[in-house]
Amino acid sequence: MVSPSKLPTDLVGWLAYIEALHPKSIAMGLDRVNSVKQRLNLTKKFPIIIVGGTNGKGSTCAMLERVYSAAGYRVACYTSPHLLAYNERVRVAEKNASDQDLCSAFAAVEAARQDTELTYFEFATLAAYWHFTQSTIDIAVLEVGLGGRLDAVNVFDPDCTIVTSIDLDHMDFLGNNRESIAYEKAGIFRKGITAICGEPNPPHTLIEHAEKIQADLKLINQDFSFQSKGQSWIYSDLLEEVTDLPFPALAGDFQLYNAACVIAAVHAMQDQLFVPIDHIIEGLKTVGLAGRFQKFNQQRTVILDVAHNPHAAAGLALNLSQNACKGRTLGVFAMLADKDVSGVVEILNSKIDVWYLAGINQKRGATAQQLQAIVQEQSSSAEVHNFVDTTAAYRQACIDATENDRIVVFGSFFTVADVMRMLPSAS
Repeated sequence: MVSPSKLPTDLVGWLAYIEALHPKSIAMGLDRVNSVKQRLNLTKKFPIIIVGGTNGKGSTCAMLERVYSAAGYRVACYTSPHLLAYNERVRVAEKNASDQDLCSAFAAVEAARQDTELTYFEFATLAAYWHFTQSTIDIAVLEVGLGGRLDAVNVFDPDCTIVTSIDLDHMDFLGNNRESIAYEKAGIFRKGITAICGEPNPPHTLIEHAEKIQADLKLINQDFSFQSKGQSWIYSDLLEEVTDLPFPALAGDFQLYNAACVIAAVHAMQDQLFVPIDHIIEGLKTVGLAGRFQKFNQQRTVILDVAHNPHAAAGLALNLSQNACKGRTLGVFAMLADKDVSGVVEILNSKIDVWYLAGINQKRGATAQQLQAIVQEQSSSAEVHNFVDTTAAYRQACIDATENDRIVVFGSFFTVADVMRMLPSAS
């Protein structure tokens, strides 16, 4: 352990410190986290909803946070990654934790850690939960970082769990097919606890695991469902039907899957925290989440979307089709090299008129040249421009864009964050 006098004194220092603690950025397993959790005496003081899935986790957490907040509850919300500031990951009563709060939480974890090596995410998860126990809250919403079964969030016992979607991502850790990935995600389920699945085609491994541990599994299109009806939609389950619901303020038809999961979870938790339908409606109408088909109207339309795998790219492609523009679509694109770049490009190739490719200043970042090879392999006639970083690519796209064109920035959280910092309304 480091001498207390040599520990960091500010948030920047703490983040650098915890990043250097473990030789690996990802190390699967719960033993380390559990041991430190016990030393911290992190007992359960409030109901917990754990949210996992390939895509849609952030949107689902945001809707849960907004719905329960609209009903007057103090909500703790832990999500990842962040866009502009680490503080975004840890929220209480819809406000980001302060630097001082986070430093206090990190210091508490460090004091209890002893000689246990924790990864960045493990340390961060324990610190977030410790902060929640020091705050006055009514419910906590915890987002899984990777997988579920061996994710640090899974050391806490939920009162309800949600798996939003299941697709291929993080295959080095979760397996190379939907069956193995589904099994990992189903690891957040618990015996006798409502387990909601918003994936319309769930692999048998998820269902079998739920049955084996006797979780109260609720499947979309079987135990609950939704139906669009003009300018509103209908939610129904085995007990009731809710009509005339507003579409969520988050763009995309696929958000109805997430919204249906949210209502199913709220209904499952009604005995613990009652939420009237008016507050569900208010929550859906007022929810916001940065970087999910987020529009900025500068001299031309700028759209930011963190889509970083084929499943998310399909959602972005659909949104672009449903929100057509008169001119061209200029794509500012940068991705991590260990993601399915080819799959994302294949889905969005027909939607992008001009590609502005950039490197990412991260160890895992693909270079613009690597991206160009993939784009031109799929479309030899594609118009491609290469840049050293996202900001340079975005600046050129702004110069080239005419009045009727739009700029779409996508490929990773890093990509979106770099451009978001350049936008006046995001500062």
